[in-house]
Amino acid sequence: MRALIQRVSEARVTVDGRVTGEIGRGLLVLVCAMQGDTEAQGAALAARIARLRIFRDAGDKMNLSVRDMGGAALVVSQFTLAADTSRGNRPGFSAAADPGTGERLYEAFMAALAGEGVPVERGEFGADMKVALVNDGPVTIWMER
Repeated sequence: MRALIQRVSEARVTVDGRVTGEIGRGLLVLVCAMQGDTEAQGAALAARIARLRIFRDAGDKMNLSVRDMGGAALVVSQFTLAADTSRGNRPGFSAAADPGTGERLYEAFMAALAGEGVPVERGEFGADMKVALVNDGPVTIWMER
């Protein structure tokens, strides 16, 4: 699985004008299931993200995880993280998992992250989502299984 993690002071997802998920301080996690990915890989990625120390402590060092600082995660499925841009001008997405597998792994990833003690809000799998965020820092981290 691939994830793009952004430290945010706030983030929100809307679908057709309806808010599907919203957080204050925490992490916006854009996640993509790739062909061959497993639930175990998603759980391992969720555990790494829950422990990722990218929030400032009292000494102004990035030393706290989202759990440590009492934040939440807004998890949004994003198959475009599988983009292959090595040829031409149109990205290819053949490395992404098929939609059925992708949705199953997305749901399992969110359950694993919640199981790590991180409150989880969500986007809507397969929907045309509008994502609004205030990136804090900015801090943006790319992670793979």
